[in-house]
Amino acid sequence: MSHVRTADRTLGIFEAFESTCRPMSLSELAEQAEVPVSSCHGLVQTLLDRGYLYWVSRRKDIYPTRRLLDVAQTIVSHDPFLERIEPFLEQLRDGTEETVILGKRQGDSVLYLEVVPGLHTVRYTANAGEYKPLHSSSIGKLMLGSMKKAELDRWLASHELPAITSNTINDIEKLRADLEESRRRGYFMTQGENVADVTALAAPVQVNDEVLGLAVAGPTHRMAVRSEEHARRLLEARQAIEEAFQ
Repeated sequence: MSHVRTADRTLGIFEAFESTCRPMSLSELAEQAEVPVSSCHGLVQTLLDRGYLYWVSRRKDIYPTRRLLDVAQTIVSHDPFLERIEPFLEQLRDGTEETVILGKRQGDSVLYLEVVPGLHTVRYTANAGEYKPLHSSSIGKLMLGSMKKAELDRWLASHELPAITSNTINDIEKLRADLEESRRRGYFMTQGENVADVTALAAPVQVNDEVLGLAVAGPTHRMAVRSEEHARRLLEARQAIEEAFQ
């Protein structure tokens, strides 16, 4: 994967603030963002000039302003795809009371496009923009299960299957069997394979000639009791979305 260094470093600065959740000096920020101090100085000055950062205390500590949030909210509020699909995601969330996720394949990972948090205090938590492995996430398994046999054979032969948790399926033949069972069942499942004590169900959604993944995820003890009901609601939501986008 190729990177434009300046863009990568600029995003790294904001992610450093996300990680620390506090103002930082220039040297601290450079260390957290893993950017040379000289380069960090130029990036920070540009962001200060554009109103994305400000000096918190007598030009010693820096912190982001609301500008990035305002820009992001404006962009998201005018996303025509998310605007159309959001009501279906919310309806599925309300019916299951668990976290609902919409994702797509991006290279060798799953990219979360939208996450609608569950209604319980204790719930599966994730954010749009996060990447998840193909072999250990429910939407990732869905993407592998959507491949033709020859394509899946090539992918499995050329990729390792690291153990994300103690429950991750990292044996090729066991993963094949799991994917085949999931195809017959009509939805894909992970049980503590990507996040310990979290179960997720995912179904493919065909939208605009692209396969997306729709998932419901929550603590395993709750998901186990209502798994059949959640699966039914998930498949109904899949059908409703596909009909709406025909």
